[in-house]
Amino acid sequence: MSVAPAVPLGAIRQDIRDQHAYPVVAADGLIKLDLMENPYPLPTELARALGQHLGTLALNRYPPGEPAAFKRRLAAQAGLPPGSGLLLGNGSDELIHLVIQACAGPETTVLSPWPGFSMYRLIAAQDRCRFVSVDLRPDFSLDLPAFLSALQVHRPAVVFLAYPNNPTGNSFDRAAIDAILDAAPGIVVVDEAYLPFARQTWIGELPRRPNLLVLRTLSKLGLAGVRLGYLCGAPELIHEFDKIRPPFNVNSLTLGAVDFLFDHIAVLDQQAAAIRASRAALIARLRQWAANRSDVTVFDSDANFFLLRVGDAPRVFAALRQQGILVKDVSAAHPLLQGCLRITVGTENENALFFQALASGI
Repeated sequence: MSVAPAVPLGAIRQDIRDQHAYPVVAADGLIKLDLMENPYPLPTELARALGQHLGTLALNRYPPGEPAAFKRRLAAQAGLPPGSGLLLGNGSDELIHLVIQACAGPETTVLSPWPGFSMYRLIAAQDRCRFVSVDLRPDFSLDLPAFLSALQVHRPAVVFLAYPNNPTGNSFDRAAIDAILDAAPGIVVVDEAYLPFARQTWIGELPRRPNLLVLRTLSKLGLAGVRLGYLCGAPELIHEFDKIRPPFNVNSLTLGAVDFLFDHIAVLDQQAAAIRASRAALIARLRQWAANRSDVTVFDSDANFFLLRVGDAPRVFAALRQQGILVKDVSAAHPLLQGCLRITVGTENENALFFQALASGI
């Protein structure tokens, strides 16, 4: 009887084998308030027209290696200063990887405030860089003296600053970021994933800040399914990152869909405005409800989500899920997040159902 050959797991790096794949929770049948998505679909007529447009694309051919016309249109939409470089990515995650990979070496350090976006740490580890975090203050603001000290001690090649920050939802003080840009020995990436809801940007600073990169995604605007991110900065830096970008990394359907929707960007902007209004209304309602409760804290946010501290977060998370509401339990991610759930702002109806479930389950 023959013996099946062993699977050669020893060929895989041990640190990779010790990791877990990024978890994406199944959400069938649930109201999704866990992944900071725009809850509004495209209007029916617009979706139909988009489908007809995509049907005209030559899917038997590779996408353009350098979609120059598309990039010019994106640069105009983004307000990119003249002379700046622009790199497209398969979502912002790929661009985070390209920046770190281009700088990676045995002594390379990546630095970021913490708690922060988990992919900074994960991708740094995958690219065999040392990740150093600097704890935020209890109010989630930057601890600037500690951060400046970390810059001096660790000399990071790359600094990531999410603006607004995920999972805390707040925007760091601009003067503090200016000080970090002045002191950083390498590249500083300001990640503006939640720009449609914060409406504050660093892109205008690119001409006078050669060490600044601005990272954006279209996911939060309502196009999470097309997976398009873009990186803006000095053309000399963008040129180097482009050397390790996989060819055809942005597919024809993505390019075609986004180019078509640029003609209808007002629809997505209106949806973002509705989310901003719903955020304010939901936070106000929760604060009114929690006014006489010592176990509930609702945090301000500049993003399309906010933090809610409820004491026993796992119990409340489970109670919400039993009632068909999926949120994100971040209570174990960092001591500053103890008792916290991250809540994505949904439609008015979804927000009402979330509030009813919370009020009955806590």
